[in-house]
Amino acid sequence: MEFGIIFSITLKAKSPNLKSFKPFMESLSVIDESLVNISRLQFAITAMYHFLFVPLTLGLAFVLAIMESVYVMTGKVIYKDMTRFWGKLFAINFAMGVATGITLEFQFGTNWAYYSHYVGDIFGIPLALEGLTAFFLESTLIGVFFFGWDRLSKVQHLMVTWVIALATNLSAVWILIANAWMQYPTGTVFNPETFRMELLSFSEVFFNPVAQVKFVHTVASGYVAGTIFVLGISAYYLLKKRDEAFALRSFAVAAGFGLASILSVIVLGDETGYTIGNVQKVKLAAIEGMWETETAPASFTLFGFPNQEEERTDYAIRIPYALGLIATRSIDTPILGLKDLMSEAEQKIEKGMKAYALLQELKLNKMNTKANLNTNATTTTNATTSTTTKSNTTPKSKALENFDAYKSYLGYGLLLKRFTPNVVDATPAQIKEAARLSIPKSWPLFWSFRIMVGIGFLLLLLFILAFYYTAKRELEKKKWLLKAALFSIPLPWIAIETGWFVAEYGRQPWAIAETLPTFLGISSVSTGQVWGSLISLTLLYTILLGVELYLMFKYARLGPSTLGTGRYHFEREPHAA
Repeated sequence: MEFGIIFSITLKAKSPNLKSFKPFMESLSVIDESLVNISRLQFAITAMYHFLFVPLTLGLAFVLAIMESVYVMTGKVIYKDMTRFWGKLFAINFAMGVATGITLEFQFGTNWAYYSHYVGDIFGIPLALEGLTAFFLESTLIGVFFFGWDRLSKVQHLMVTWVIALATNLSAVWILIANAWMQYPTGTVFNPETFRMELLSFSEVFFNPVAQVKFVHTVASGYVAGTIFVLGISAYYLLKKRDEAFALRSFAVAAGFGLASILSVIVLGDETGYTIGNVQKVKLAAIEGMWETETAPASFTLFGFPNQEEERTDYAIRIPYALGLIATRSIDTPILGLKDLMSEAEQKIEKGMKAYALLQELKLNKMNTKANLNTNATTTTNATTSTTTKSNTTPKSKALENFDAYKSYLGYGLLLKRFTPNVVDATPAQIKEAARLSIPKSWPLFWSFRIMVGIGFLLLLLFILAFYYTAKRELEKKKWLLKAALFSIPLPWIAIETGWFVAEYGRQPWAIAETLPTFLGISSVSTGQVWGSLISLTLLYTILLGVELYLMFKYARLGPSTLGTGRYHFEREPHAA
């Protein structure tokens, strides 16, 4: 989440020109599927590594703010100790998040150069704002957080902590706006003069319906990760019967905030389902393994085995009406199945072929007009040149008018570039195959989604029990609950990573939904070069993850004794260390 400034400068440095339009307008004999796949794999691995650190940053920032607020209101030093100790773990995680995030922008230039050229004017804006309004702010104030305890008043330091918490969320806002635009591009238009996407309305990009639900759902899941982290480590201290006053208070803060957070995740997950039902129908049908359009309201498939080859879901166990109510909020609105969506895609591809042909005509008219103007400039008077110019712009204007009627389908026409250099020469068989490939594989989405949802409800149960027994002051007696909290620490990360997989894999075959196919966004590099960078980055990120885990285990095991106050376990019993 820290690469907005560098990436946006890189994008803005690219000047639009026709030569950059090679993937569309010039011969493209073979799509190197191995290059596309390895480029996708590299970005997926680096992004998912990075997102191991982001949720904990989001969650712990607010936990720290809550703990310090209690300290300022009550004056109890133990809450200051809690803020300082969990702040140490926050700092370790934040540093690793920066280290893994700052390399991501280079992949847009090295592996996805055409993507950067095509959408840089839109994609670069929120990333630049993320750097200017959020990252610099939180990075600066983290230093104040650690070194300002004795230099600021209680209230001033509390304000710093809250600004850090808000800045982490503001950072997420801009990143998720950029990602949501990839899922559902709004407020933009394709310019046939520059062959790029251009911004029409920043407010439409900002208030993209996918961005709104994605933001609240994502940050709430980060809060869950942060609270489970505190909950599990506090449970460890209680099981070891050490620093119990510290652990009980940390556990209580995590249980209360975590319960509110997991309820938000589940409620906002329902809202996400409704939004997907409106604007990402292919993704919804693939998640559900729904091949046929059912009579409304559609049923929810609780369990089954999606069979892509036979276009059915085997051994399906369904809950009647559930999907229709979640995805449409009605009892009479149908949800299209994948077969009908593929039929729709065939029609859109045919219209996309017309858009591509008209775009070629526009380019040809522009070249002819330029050639005629050059000729007339040397052979005729200014008046004759003006007349000639008008006669040459008339067919271009007509072609532009025709193109405007079909330009929203251009992306579908470009799907045919996988099979033929010239889109307009595609055969019916190629059109049908392109339509078939316009939907992602169902089974990875089907199971990833259910893993995410299942973990969500397990965590809801855990937080309810943790909150209940904390309120009854019976927590220390419930060893089974403390063990459950400790062993549940990895669960939010599994749910978050599977959730991101659903979001990104479910968008395929598009880099920008219904606008730019993924395979056209890659750079002209060799698979060997990408393999080299993939292996190098994976090794680097694995080392950084190992460093994070080592430091986290070390300081979590030592606990608040690392503060050097003389009040905690290992400080009173040096031999126990």
